[in-house]
Amino acid sequence: MTVLCRWRGRSDYEPVWREMQDFTAARGPDTPDEIWFLEHRPVFTLGVSGRAEHLLAPGDIPVVRIDRGGQVTYHGPGQLVVYPLLDLRRLRLGVRDLVIALEESVMALAEQYGIAAAGSRAAPGVYVGARKLASVGLRIRRGCSFHGLSLNVAMDLAPFQRINPCGYAGLEMTQLADLGVTASVRGVAAELAPLLCERLGLPWDRNWSGPRADLSQSE
Repeated sequence: MTVLCRWRGRSDYEPVWREMQDFTAARGPDTPDEIWFLEHRPVFTLGVSGRAEHLLAPGDIPVVRIDRGGQVTYHGPGQLVVYPLLDLRRLRLGVRDLVIALEESVMALAEQYGIAAAGSRAAPGVYVGARKLASVGLRIRRGCSFHGLSLNVAMDLAPFQRINPCGYAGLEMTQLADLGVTASVRGVAAELAPLLCERLGLPWDRNWSGPRADLSQSE
């Protein structure tokens, strides 16, 4: 079964979160898997076990408490967000398998750009040296996944200083733009999608759908 990759453009966080919940609640055993690629307008999200003390100075950026694992993170324009809406039981994947696939796809992308990146068993995500390039946070319901990955492409990293990212005080973030990559979020999505599908064992046939689905064009 193929996966449908959807380019969703830029949107507010909460409507997309509710849509993920609805999609997961309504899906049946034959529902095709989807992966959504998008950007969010500025927002801090706090996971189910997230502690308020990690929100240092949110200021005028909204805070949304959500149903994924993990602590607090920031989403904003210039960051690629990837939501794999997958039936893990049908794919015979465990949660750790999905985390590894997400991390390894980003590491493979970074390698294409000449960047040495690595994952971490202690703190899920992808790092370049001690700086975090991508974060992972998932929710599994009835064997199906939602939420996912955020990859910093070319964004304002300052809001990360208003929080303890992922619950780690002093954790520094980085992004592709600061590592010498000149690519749009949409362009990075087009390069990441086949790498992720490969690691999930899903066929890739450039089956993009949704608004502005032609990712071969620049922003």
